Amino acid sequence: MKAKPTSKQPNATPCPCGSGLTYAQCCAPLHEGTATSAATPEPLMRSRYSAFALGLKDYLLASWAPETRPAAPLQLDTDVKWLGLKIIEVSVAADGEQGIVEFVARSRQRGKGQRLHERSRFRRTEGGWLYIDGNIDPGASD
Repeated sequence: MKAKPTSKQPNATPCPCGSGLTYAQCCAPLHEGTATSAATPEPLMRSRYSAFALGLKDYLLASWAPETRPAAPLQLDTDVKWLGLKIIEVSVAADGEQGIVEFVARSRQRGKGQRLHERSRFRRTEGGWLYIDGNIDPGASD
């Protein structure tokens, strides 16, 4: 990622993505641009979750595929407090160029708990993995 946003997250604190690592060991290198790219779709998904939790708009836009990226400036709801991320499934296509991460992200907004269940699509490029889009509440229409 080329975006190098400054995070107010202390590097010794647990990473917001819930990996069990510190922020410095997990998502900070991607957020700060010291890691060139995520090795698989899962760390990119985790870093995007952490970026939402930390309000890192530039990183979110930089990690989004151009064809589906919203126009800048990205608007994030500051009333949302992100509470946790659970990765349900990760898969990478046989050619290694496409990936899927299914997850549940919990948040609280104005005192009300919320749950986002999404199956996100990712694509590998020369610069690393990019988020394409996601199917919210997969299986809800089955």
